[in-house]
Amino acid sequence: MARPPIKPKRTWSRKFGDAFRGLWFGIVGQSSFAVHFAMALAVLITAAVFRVSETEWCILILSISVVFTSELVNSALEWIAPAVTQEYDSYIETALNVASAAVLMASLGAAVIGGIIFGRHLIALCDLF
Repeated sequence: MARPPIKPKRTWSRKFGDAFRGLWFGIVGQSSFAVHFAMALAVLITAAVFRVSETEWCILILSISVVFTSELVNSALEWIAPAVTQEYDSYIETALNVASAAVLMASLGAAVIGGIIFGRHLIALCDLF
């Protein structure tokens, strides 16, 4: 197996610049990222309204981060797939489907976590009425 070409050394500012550029391409390259962003914003607002505990904040932010990260990895695969081949390839299709499934699993897990955290607060709110 051939070794990948050696990349020139980059400064920290260049590394961060590349990462933010990648974040931009990940966000604008995926329409579903807008849905994830809107849901994350709704979760953060709801958490603030319910005044969740520090631990709950950490769990919610970690859940949001996992969803965003899985979406970015999925985006990276979707960007690189056409560079590998323009022709249909069942292996690439399967890889893209698996990456999409990772986003689905992260999103479902985050939804369950949100349900557990906010469910308790909603029940307490209903007990007031």
